[in-house]
Amino acid sequence: MLVAAAVCPCPPLLVPEVAAGAAPELDAARAACTDALGVLAAARPDRLVVVGPVGGTGPETYPEGTRGSFRSFGVDLDVRLGAAAGTEGEQRLPYSLAVAAWLLGRTGWSDAPVEGLGVGESLTSERCAETGRDIAARAERVALLVMGDASACRTLKAPGYLDERAAPFDAEVARALGAADLAALTALDAGLAHELKASGRAPWQVLAGAAEGADLGGSLLYEDAPYGVGYLVATWS
Repeated sequence: MLVAAAVCPCPPLLVPEVAAGAAPELDAARAACTDALGVLAAARPDRLVVVGPVGGTGPETYPEGTRGSFRSFGVDLDVRLGAAAGTEGEQRLPYSLAVAAWLLGRTGWSDAPVEGLGVGESLTSERCAETGRDIAARAERVALLVMGDASACRTLKAPGYLDERAAPFDAEVARALGAADLAALTALDAGLAHELKASGRAPWQVLAGAAEGADLGGSLLYEDAPYGVGYLVATWS
């Protein structure tokens, strides 16, 4: 059963070494992510599953110890998912799960075994919910770290340019995450999310499926749109 969840954004800029001189601009987001992971630790889970967006359809699993890197962003920084040692030549973490691995390493996560799950942008709402239910059934006490960004169309300089639908979309997502509103998250329009470049849609819907019957309450810790991209941090417990 799902006992706790943390929702965090997944831009590589969250990693100070990647952001370089702009790193202070996301200090508040980093602090909120740290607080969110504290909620996961306090729940004393038997297993932590990290869910993040990937290319393709997915879902694709990443065992504990899987390595990731930020070298494609010009930074000599490697990460590893959880505490277990990985082996050379195995699969590599997608950037969303690499950011999660960095967050877990930064906070010294050692409270439960970790596994990663990548979900594709094209995964249907129904399949997302089914995936979430399967995750929740894996252990008596399951926690989720859910990575994903809201729209990337909040300003003229945003990656997706300005789209007037972006702010209302993000506001509804923020409300739903803060209220642990499963129905609202499940009802998110996959087509609209794609047009607004909201990478978190599928991971959020996995969360909604996992939380069915768990009776968790939500709290929104952070909401902003630096660089024209919606970043949200929330906890469910």
